Amino acid sequence: MVGEAERLQEALRAIDAANADDPERIRIGAEEQPKELAHARLVSEWVERLLPEASDALRLAARAHHVRRWEIPRSSYPEGRKGYLRWRAKLQQHHAAVVNDILEQGGYPQTFRERVQAIVRKRGLGRDPEVQAFEDALCLVFLDTQLEEIVAKLEPEKLEDVMRKTLSKMSAAAIGHAQRLSLSPQSRALLAELVRAAPRASGGPGPQVERRGST
Repeated sequence: MVGEAERLQEALRAIDAANADDPERIRIGAEEQPKELAHARLVSEWVERLLPEASDALRLAARAHHVRRWEIPRSSYPEGRKGYLRWRAKLQQHHAAVVNDILEQGGYPQTFRERVQAIVRKRGLGRDPEVQAFEDALCLVFLDTQLEEIVAKLEPEKLEDVMRKTLSKMSAAAIGHAQRLSLSPQSRALLAELVRAAPRASGGPGPQVERRGST
């Protein structure tokens, strides 16, 4: 009989294998990796830092948050906010379905699979500490790995809007971690300014904003 720890590791390996097919590559340190594989591992690392007592369901949700995301590209939906929201809703369904199949093959019961899917869909954000830790980890990975890319592309007003909406989703503890990230002077200054302007993090679901981020 497979123990819980072994079953967890097997499921994590299966999710990694599913993400290893991502055709897009990003550089993490000195190494190029499949984008969703790299992001998933980074989110897992942040979850462990933010909530060391995280349940297996949260650990699996963190690893599977964008599993096989590339199969539903943004271009398959119309431009604009309505198209973006439809795409995001479809992505959540897709990620939840893929991880459900992986976990079912791994022998996890339905109630456990439903819990993982609920975290992936961010149900209970602002009320459920594990869902909040999940959102915090997603936002921190976005800020750490993709913020500098959008800084170079967006007008200052739009950049400020993206960062403000990201911060609105984060807990106070996560914002503290964000202030210690290795950001450019411009990004660090803007982050500090926005934190001063809104010192209390709501930790709730902020407005959806279209971006290439990880959340």
